[in-house]
Amino acid sequence: MSATLIGFIIYLIVMMGIGIFAYRRNETNADYFLGGRKMNSWVVALSERSSGESAWLLLGLPGAALALGIVEIWTAMGCLMGIFFYWYTVAEQIRRQSEKFNAITLPDVFANHFPKGNLIVRFTAMLIIIFFFTFYLAAQFNGAGKVLNVTFGINPYTGMILGAVVIILYTMLGGFVAVVWTDFVQALLMFGALVLVPVVGLIEVSSEGYTLQSAIRSVGGSYLDLTGGKHGWAAVATVIGGLSWAFGYMGQPHLLTKFMSIKDPGKIKKSRRIAFMWAVPAFAGAFIIGLVGLALFGQGYFDDVEKVMPHLANHLLPPWIAGLLISAAIAAMMSTADGQLLVISSTVSEDFFRNILKVKLSPKSMVNLSRIVTLLVGLAAFAVAATSGKLIFSMVSYAWAGLGSAFGPALLLMLWWKKITWQGVFAGMVTGTVVTIVWTEISLLDQNLSARFASFVLAFAAAVVVSLITFSKSESPIQA
Repeated sequence: MSATLIGFIIYLIVMMGIGIFAYRRNETNADYFLGGRKMNSWVVALSERSSGESAWLLLGLPGAALALGIVEIWTAMGCLMGIFFYWYTVAEQIRRQSEKFNAITLPDVFANHFPKGNLIVRFTAMLIIIFFFTFYLAAQFNGAGKVLNVTFGINPYTGMILGAVVIILYTMLGGFVAVVWTDFVQALLMFGALVLVPVVGLIEVSSEGYTLQSAIRSVGGSYLDLTGGKHGWAAVATVIGGLSWAFGYMGQPHLLTKFMSIKDPGKIKKSRRIAFMWAVPAFAGAFIIGLVGLALFGQGYFDDVEKVMPHLANHLLPPWIAGLLISAAIAAMMSTADGQLLVISSTVSEDFFRNILKVKLSPKSMVNLSRIVTLLVGLAAFAVAATSGKLIFSMVSYAWAGLGSAFGPALLLMLWWKKITWQGVFAGMVTGTVVTIVWTEISLLDQNLSARFASFVLAFAAAVVVSLITFSKSESPIQA
């Protein structure tokens, strides 16, 4: 048995062990879905970071940089801008609001803020989460198949099954506590991979007598062009498209629940600093991995550009180190998938069964129901992953745009604008969802202006306009 495989098996055993250990710590749904709001600064920061970036940071972004070159720097910059902005504007506010209303889910926060329109807001938010998260979760299972195929020669479909089984089991058993602690470990692995692989790769490029720039130039094409060889409006649209990744962070439920779980809202500032120290080197490293792959092998070397990170790790590093770092790619997928899985199951059990259908169960029975929902949701997402031929990057981009525009404008306005109404929130959610779906399907629109940008701006405008029309002081929402 190879050192790479041994390292990977040990990693999987540790993840399952955390899930089993956390099993008995879930007495209520607040425990199962938010860890009883007892998480510390380090765990919240690193769990949020590993969940926020997923398999796309270790596979999708390097693959995009390999395929397109320097132009993908706008994507990295957009993501960093979004991380900084939402840690400053959303994190502490949503933590305080969720505790004030004893809210466990994002739909719960919206519904309790607007007593008059709570049912329609809750139900709409629930449907949006289920729809987009199914694609997002499928992208993570797809990532597991690719990494295991490159590393161990396992059939991608078999790899998807293995990744899905481990994630579903430890999430179903341990709930939020298992999710954040596995995320904590996974964030450290991801950081190690995103720093070590590009550094060793740059050394390898240098040892062949090149700089990274000269090596990429020798490949030819427009890889060193900040607009990817485009001019006029097409160049502007390319830059906007990359930077528009920032908008998505405002509305990702699996990240917002991490803020809601911290023990003391005052500790958000410490968590924020930790998150920033992780994010900057990580995004720089992911971007450089793609360029190193381009410099060393050229674009046509890979049958699938999203396999560049595990391929470089195997090529540049000793087997046992490569095994550990390739586990980081699995970690990236798991750290997002588990959080998303938990968000969907919390939405179905809390928002649908408890608050819409008014199902009355004991706390322990609700936890068991949530575990069943977790299993069923995981199986549904696996079915999408197994039947979809889309790249991880494209599936994540679609879900990111939809969730960001459906919830981001509504949440920002709810937290910072006193005239927001439930009708405005509803209009923003529906507009963001519909525009994302329609805009993405019409290639002419998406090529000329990113769906991530268009859907967010239009959803924000819809929420503001409808709120101004429907605002009445006698029916204003509850203020935090």
